[in-house]
Amino acid sequence: MATTNDLKNGMVLVIDGNLWSVVEFQHVKPGKGPAFVRTKIKNVLSGKTIDRTFNAGVKVETATVDRRDMQYLYQDGADYVFMDTSTYDQILVGADVVGTAANFLLEGQIATVATHEGRVLYIDLPASVVLEITYTEPGLQGDRSSAGTKPATVETGYEIQVPLFLEQGTKVKVDTRSGDYLGRVND
Repeated sequence: MATTNDLKNGMVLVIDGNLWSVVEFQHVKPGKGPAFVRTKIKNVLSGKTIDRTFNAGVKVETATVDRRDMQYLYQDGADYVFMDTSTYDQILVGADVVGTAANFLLEGQIATVATHEGRVLYIDLPASVVLEITYTEPGLQGDRSSAGTKPATVETGYEIQVPLFLEQGTKVKVDTRSGDYLGRVND
């Protein structure tokens, strides 16, 4: 248990039996009336975000979420296999939990796996990853109908938009939150 005065971004609360992560919070002390805490919380499982107001000093139940860096090993059917690098324990994570992170996962990559009471809640990837372009059409210098970008498939099978001058075999940095091209990586 904690009070609303202890709230921090990223803290996970148990509200009505569901797990909610604090996205942002603000302590408000109006000139008239009691103080309160205005929060924006996100459902850990569904991803739905809501605004919620608590009276100041009210007790809220917190959940213990274990966040560990784990190495992605391989895909086993619909599941993804991760290994704890300190204990070498392996866990299976369903495709529904991995979600869009699968577009950026390479074998051997480190990701943060968050669990609560043995249940995997979500996978957190670094803000950006380096991937190699496995297929793209040759870019014509005079072609500006597509604003100077073209589709390219990276080694995970995901398709991104890249500048016309990039070729197959080039390593690029990709934003894992939006899937945007961030730049070319020189070896």
